[in-house]
Order: sequence, then C-alpha cells, then structure tokens
Amino acid sequence: MSIEQTLLIRSHSKCELCNAESTLSVYEVPPVNDVTADECVLVCDTCLDQIENPENINANHWRCLNDSMWTATPAVQVMAWRQLKCLNTEIWAQDLLDMLYLDEETQTWAAAIDTADAHAESSSVDSNGAVLSAGDSVTLIKDLEVKGAGFTAKRGTLVKSITLTDNPEHIEGRVNGTRIVLLTKFLKKA
Repeated sequence: MSIEQTLLIRSHSKCELCNAESTLSVYEVPPVNDVTADECVLVCDTCLDQIENPENINANHWRCLNDSMWTATPAVQVMAWRQLKCLNTEIWAQDLLDMLYLDEETQTWAAAIDTADAHAESSSVDSNGAVLSAGDSVTLIKDLEVKGAGFTAKRGTLVKSITLTDNPEHIEGRVNGTRIVLLTKFLKKA
C-alpha cells in the first residue's frame, strides 16, 4: 500500500490539520529520515500553502488546531505544535500551545526545525555570507571611523581572534590595540 493510501485511510480522506476534504496531498514532516506514513501528514492545499509560505499565513484558518492537536498521530502533533509556534503572537494560539503535551521524542522532532532555524538566524556572517566563528580572523572592507577612540580603522586591516556577541550583526575585535565592536556587513573572513 502506498503512503498516500495509508494516509487516506488514517485520516478518513480529510486534511489531518483542518478536516477539509478537497485536494489533499502528502506532506513530509521535516526532518525526514526514511519516508514512511509515520513521518507524513495528509494536508489540503490551503494548509500546504501556509506551511510552505509562512508569509501567507491566515491565523483564523489555524483555529482548527484546537481539534487536530489532540490526535494520537505524532506527525500531526508536530505540525500542530509548529503552526502554533508560528502563531504565538495570537493569544488563542499561545493558550493552545500551553495545553499541548508532546512526549519527549515527539517534542524533539517538533523542535528540530525550530532549533535549526534559530541557529541559522543567530549565525554571524560576513559581507559575503561566510559564517563567522569565535577566534576567526576578518579583514575590514571599508574605512570605519571609531567613535570615542579618535581613529579610523582602515580598509584592509586584519582583525584576529574575533569574539561573537549576542547580536549576530556585531562582533568584537582589537584594532590598533583597542577592543571595538564591528558590524559584520563591513567584514570579510580572512
């Protein structure tokens, strides 16, 4: 039996998130190791579009998660958790998220993408998109006036052993013996 046939039986031919009955397709819940029915959900075009294009999200459409989050199917629980996290500015979504209980394995699965996204967003990158790490050396690509120190850091200056900050757009390093904060957009990894 195909994955789609298995999901049609499991879902009674309805979207597993909103219960719509038209235009259903299989969605592999990332990260997927082996594509099986247990790692997929059957979703309608509306849900699929909003999952794949978060900028199109319609918060009211996802009120359906009030029902679907109580399923015993881990893949559906993961998708409900993720959509509620996307909508956490909505009070009703936060309330549902607070009520949703996931076992440890399912919670790890649900948070896997969240963690990867947070890591990608929090990474410091230079002007060319190269990821910067603590201890790296960088070169200035522009003359930068250092306020309060009374000098200009010249283009081409090598800054060794940088330190990352909480803000991914800033790093710290020593220029002319003075520890300063530099914007990553003016740096090139050496």
